[in-house]
Amino acid sequence: MYRLLLTLLGVIAMTLSASAGFVSPSQMGTGALLLKTNEPGKYVEAPRVATDFDITITGPIARTRLTQHFRNPTNGWIEGTYVFPLPENAAVDSLKMVIGERIIVGDIKERQEAKQIYEEAKAKGQKAALLDQERPNIFTNQVANIGPSETIVIQIEYQEAIRQSGGLFALRVPTVVAPRYVPDPKIVVSENAQFYTVKDSVPDRDKITPPVLDPRKSAPVNPLTLTVHLNPGFALGTVMSSFHDVMAASLAGGAKLITLAKPEFATRDFELTWKPLPGAEPQIGLFAETVNGSDYALAYVTPQVQPAAEKRQLRDVVFVIDNSGSMGGPSMSQAKASLIYALDRLDPMDRFNVVRFDDTMDILFADTVQASRDNVQAAKSFVGRLEASGGTEMIPPLRAALRDARPDDQTTLRQVVFITDGAIANEQEMFDVLSMMRGRSRVFMVGIGSAPNSFLMTRAAELGRGAYAMIGEGGQVEDRMRELFAKLENPAVTNLKAEFDQAQAEVTPSPLPDVYQGEPVMVLIKMPDRKGMLKLRAEVAGRDWTLALPLDRAEKGQGIAKLWARRRIDDAEVAQTMGTITPEEADKRILALALEHHLVSRVSSLVAVDKTPARQPGEKLTRAEIPLNLPAGWDYDKVFGTEQSAPPVLERDAKLDVTLIAMTKSPVSAQKDAIKTVDLPQTATPSELLMLVGALFTLLALVFALFARRARLA
Repeated sequence: MYRLLLTLLGVIAMTLSASAGFVSPSQMGTGALLLKTNEPGKYVEAPRVATDFDITITGPIARTRLTQHFRNPTNGWIEGTYVFPLPENAAVDSLKMVIGERIIVGDIKERQEAKQIYEEAKAKGQKAALLDQERPNIFTNQVANIGPSETIVIQIEYQEAIRQSGGLFALRVPTVVAPRYVPDPKIVVSENAQFYTVKDSVPDRDKITPPVLDPRKSAPVNPLTLTVHLNPGFALGTVMSSFHDVMAASLAGGAKLITLAKPEFATRDFELTWKPLPGAEPQIGLFAETVNGSDYALAYVTPQVQPAAEKRQLRDVVFVIDNSGSMGGPSMSQAKASLIYALDRLDPMDRFNVVRFDDTMDILFADTVQASRDNVQAAKSFVGRLEASGGTEMIPPLRAALRDARPDDQTTLRQVVFITDGAIANEQEMFDVLSMMRGRSRVFMVGIGSAPNSFLMTRAAELGRGAYAMIGEGGQVEDRMRELFAKLENPAVTNLKAEFDQAQAEVTPSPLPDVYQGEPVMVLIKMPDRKGMLKLRAEVAGRDWTLALPLDRAEKGQGIAKLWARRRIDDAEVAQTMGTITPEEADKRILALALEHHLVSRVSSLVAVDKTPARQPGEKLTRAEIPLNLPAGWDYDKVFGTEQSAPPVLERDAKLDVTLIAMTKSPVSAQKDAIKTVDLPQTATPSELLMLVGALFTLLALVFALFARRARLA
């Protein structure tokens, strides 16, 4: 009887421990991903996520429903935090939480208010979801109170404008957030050395550095499904998926249904491109919709840029190549091939230089030099010896590339070509430097690899009055670089202006950017009435270009108002970077636009709460970050280092101004295996109670044992 009681007590103790979701490695099967807790020897199994994209492309706009399935594999309560990417120009306007047959629709709130609503719901045991924007292309989704063995479905909807260049239309769907290099905070000492301050260029580092799996030790996570309904509004020619095998089925009206041909995981961007049939190429597109009494219009116009003259203007080009650890593997090969292609395109009378960087920096020549055969060959040899390693200190090479020894030279075009995957977390610091130092330079970005930082590429190109190209695999190098050089070598469409018959019309982007050969001018307009004419004026190779569009002939469109508001938010961010408005004014403008148009932004979030409590008071809640895959082609050791040794500090005397030399440092620390520590909130962790219960059971066991001994002696 006493042994039965002891056994029963042991079972009760094990049950209490298991109810917290704790397991030991020996209790789990192979392939399970365990997360450490702050209790020695105790782990929880990581939450799982599966992702589905359902995309409808109608004319120039794509509408996407992103469905995330969060599954709790443990027998305890979990709060899951998931970092995921979206297109940098996505207008995110909808969040739904699906629990069984019930659907809870999210509300847009100021960010801090949304966070407070979420935390209060979490504490009450209510299921809740919170969607935050950390960067325009990085979002976090927090889902509270996922029950034992339960799956919660989160649906997010957004729309974006389709990219077009050189007659090629493209949709890019990011699926994984690449690990970012996070610079250390800097200590700034006062002139009299009496006090110091700490300047952190990445204050949200904890929100954008989720755990990353080592593919040698863990199977891939986050299975991916994707469907595209393609109805471009013209007769389709070639349709191609750049990196994934797909199946295409024909639909009514010449549309296509595109699906993945085999199971995939979220390890690289999905890219779909399509061309019209010859003769069906649209030169002008004008679409409109009415929302809440206001008219909105979207105009796409591709100016007819004249071919380059026989004697083109000479160029002064600085090439910057990233050889940091994240560029290991295929990315480094693509970057080197891109730069060698660019060197071969130089005219002998052009001038050029090459800068390479990781967490150090080298400048090949003291200044730009003539593109003679010997100089180009020296540059190719320099590039050929590059290997990927170290961190990504991007600010010093950017400063070096923008430093202009001949700022008043009007006889040459000064261009900076930056080749990188953009895997940094301090993008704003780079934008600030670019806006201050760009001078006469134009900056062209080349995004490399399976998951490049598209926000960095597009915003840097916009601030630098240049263009960008994305290269995801070696086979794209020649075509994408040829397209980019067509833009570098031909005149840009400059001084773009939009004029309206209505004085109250609001146009975006503001100001309108320069565009290059094959690129369309995209104008979004809000106006009281869709009447009169939209007139576009610009300069092309010193000649005036003008086009007039009757607004009342616009085709019917959907989602234009949200695209207008999303681009106006970008305008406010750019204006703040350029110093034309204060940070406070930028926040005010962004929040007003976000709340009016129900959009997620840097200062607004979507929150959904199920009013019915699910987790009872006293039941433990464990917070767990959902791990991400390493992007395809990346080398884990080159990004995070190895356990055996830290990389040596590299010192060099480049005979340059010391302000141009990047500080040497090791890459940001990262997990060394698939087990990651989880911080458990003490307010939600009944570890003290479990210890007391365990002590009580031990005491009871001793008492029973004493009684049993006395009974035997009697």
